[in-house]
Amino acid sequence: MNAGFSFGSFAEFLSERWSDILDLTGQHLAVVLISLVIAMAVGVLIGVVVWNRPVSRATALTAAGIAITIPSLALLALLSPILGLGWGPTVVALVFYSLLPIIRNTVVGLREVPAEVVESARGMGMGRARIMITTQLPIAWPVIITGVRVAAQLTIGIAAIAAYVAGPGLGQYIFQGLSSIGSRNAINYAVAGTVAIIILALLVDGAFILISRYTTSRGLRV
Repeated sequence: MNAGFSFGSFAEFLSERWSDILDLTGQHLAVVLISLVIAMAVGVLIGVVVWNRPVSRATALTAAGIAITIPSLALLALLSPILGLGWGPTVVALVFYSLLPIIRNTVVGLREVPAEVVESARGMGMGRARIMITTQLPIAWPVIITGVRVAAQLTIGIAAIAAYVAGPGLGQYIFQGLSSIGSRNAINYAVAGTVAIIILALLVDGAFILISRYTTSRGLRV
């Protein structure tokens, strides 16, 4: 069989399977967005709790830093006996790997809020929770959203590896190509999955640039 790559055969491959690729792309985007929403809720909450507590802050950042060094295949293999195959272990793993940039940037963003701004809010009679919600978090938002943006790019790549545990998304094409090396469409499967992930990553990154721009106060834009 001809296992080589040619643009002609690749174009034919895409024309025959474009609907399947779009479906897998939708799955890939969905699992990334679900994971990011969960990771953002957890990560920002942790950052808010520990940002001004040196010991807790160091512990949280160290734990998240160590966690991200665990190989993704190993983590997925450990999660699959507990959560089964498919979406469950995929979402948990993606949330796991998203926490470090979100916690770190939340802490950094809150620590960069000028002390005089907080004191002014306190002088106006605001309580701690109100200051956090109405003053500190809005000022820290550009830094926080940058952490979420980094987490998004990280999870888009790791989501492909989740095909190892029958996870949703474009990793299925990559794994199918790698597992059928030597067959006629092996390279086409791998290339199609890889290119689609790259395009998706670029589109998501562009979306986050727009989100950051339109959700940041004009006075905070650089």
